[in-house]
Amino acid sequence: MDKTEIKPAVQDSTEQRIFEAAHEVFTQKGMDGAKMQEIADRAGINKALLHYYYRSKEKLYEAVVRAVIAQAIPMVRKVLESDLPLEEKITRFIDFYIGIISKNTFVPLFIISEINKHPDHFFENVLPKELPQPQFFFKQVDEEIRAGKIRPIDPRHLIINIISLCIFPFLGKPLMRILLGMTHEETKQLLEERKN
Repeated sequence: MDKTEIKPAVQDSTEQRIFEAAHEVFTQKGMDGAKMQEIADRAGINKALLHYYYRSKEKLYEAVVRAVIAQAIPMVRKVLESDLPLEEKITRFIDFYIGIISKNTFVPLFIISEINKHPDHFFENVLPKELPQPQFFFKQVDEEIRAGKIRPIDPRHLIINIISLCIFPFLGKPLMRILLGMTHEETKQLLEERKN
C-alpha cells in the first residue's frame, strides 16, 4: 500500500466505496463544491443509502479527514522520534508531509476552519490523542547547534517554519496560480519541486 493511500477505519465494502468516492470528490472540489449525489453516483449507490451511512456531507467530510489525520500522525511521529540524522529526518518529514497533502488537498483548509470554528470539537474528536512528541527533535536540533553544524535557531521556530513552508503553498494555491499565471500542471510541478 502507498504510504499516502487513505483507508477508512471500517472495511464494510459499501462504506469503503462511499469513502473512496467521497475522498475523490473532496480532493477535486473541496467540501463546498462536493455534492452528495455525485458521491453516491461514484460509489454506485443511491443517495438514501449514502445518508444512511453518513447523515450529512459535513459528517462524511469529517470522517474522510479523520482517516487522513489518523494515518498521518503516526507516520510524522515515527519520523520525528526516530534516530535518523537531523537532515535526513527533516527531508523525510517534508517528503511525507507534502506527499500526503498533495493527495489530500482539502485537509489543511478543514483543519484551519475547524480550529477557528470548533476548536474543542477538533481537539477532542478529530485529532488523535497520540500526537508526535517533539522533545527528541528539539534536543537533536540543540545538539546540532552546539556542534556548529547548523546556525542557532529555536527548535520550535524550525518546526513551525518547516510546516509553514510545506503547507502554505497548498492553502495559497488559487492565489499562487493567479499571481504567477500557472496552469494546474505547472502548479503541481512547482509544489513537487518545493520538497528540495
